[in-house]
Amino acid sequence: MSRLPLTLIVVLLAVVITSVSVVYSKHKARKLFVELQALANERDDMDIEWGQLQLEQSTLTTQGQIERAAHDQLGMVSLSADNVVIVKP
Repeated sequence: MSRLPLTLIVVLLAVVITSVSVVYSKHKARKLFVELQALANERDDMDIEWGQLQLEQSTLTTQGQIERAAHDQLGMVSLSADNVVIVKP
């Protein structure tokens, strides 16, 4: 008869430990999910910024931009037909 209360205490203790473990794992899973969502949002923001940077790079490397930079910054000019000298080997 004295084994019944001891068994009951052990089972009750096991149930309490198991329930605390379930609550802890659920809390941890929710924290990880929130972190995952934040990282996904950050990834999306970086993808948008990457697209904008690619667009900016493509506009900066157009032929007109290059010619304008060569003329303004380097003082280069386009050659006319009478300024071209062809050297034959």
